[in-house]
Amino acid sequence: MPCGSRKLDHPARAADMYVGSCHRACRKAAEALCPDRLLILSARYGLLDLDDVVEPYDTPHGATGAITAPVLLEQATLRGIVCLDPVVALGGARHVDLVHAVWPHARTPLTGTRGMGEQMARLAAMRNSPVG
Repeated sequence: MPCGSRKLDHPARAADMYVGSCHRACRKAAEALCPDRLLILSARYGLLDLDDVVEPYDTPHGATGAITAPVLLEQATLRGIVCLDPVVALGGARHVDLVHAVWPHARTPLTGTRGMGEQMARLAAMRNSPVG
């Protein structure tokens, strides 16, 4: 699931750092899927477990200093999760592009949405009916 532009202003666990409505909606939808593992894809740090402590930052995907596909692949390799299947990626196009660089088979339920309102509606539907 994606990080988000709204963050706390002090170091915190990744589970607590991201306070924006989009991240919270993605998190609830992801939790409804009952995954074996839930990771946040930070634009700055890459793959984060919920208990990883991070500093606040202001680095959007694609900016200087942002995570790149080769670094993300290296992180996934070190974590031993490159061969995961299934993988579900919740996020916008830049987020999904990075995920697909590591997991080309990843399901991307928000693909095709036309804006934040439609994404939030789809996330709510996933939260309320996670099967499928």
